[in-house]
Amino acid sequence: LTEVYSSSPALGRYFRSAQVISFSNESSTVIYQLVFSVPPSTEGFMENSMNPDFIRNILRQNIYDED
Repeated sequence: LTEVYSSSPALGRYFRSAQVISFSNESSTVIYQLVFSVPPSTEGFMENSMNPDFIRNILRQNIYDED
């Protein structure tokens, strides 16, 4: 995750860290926390760049690109 987000053209400059919060072998589930340092309130920044779907899609695109 660190490599994916730190190299992202859209979020790389804001990305600070990724940490695993919980991991389950039984269900192959990982809960993680991403930390970003965002600029002072910028028009639409939180609604667009920090949108959970946008952040998730960056990871999804990276996975697709590897295949």
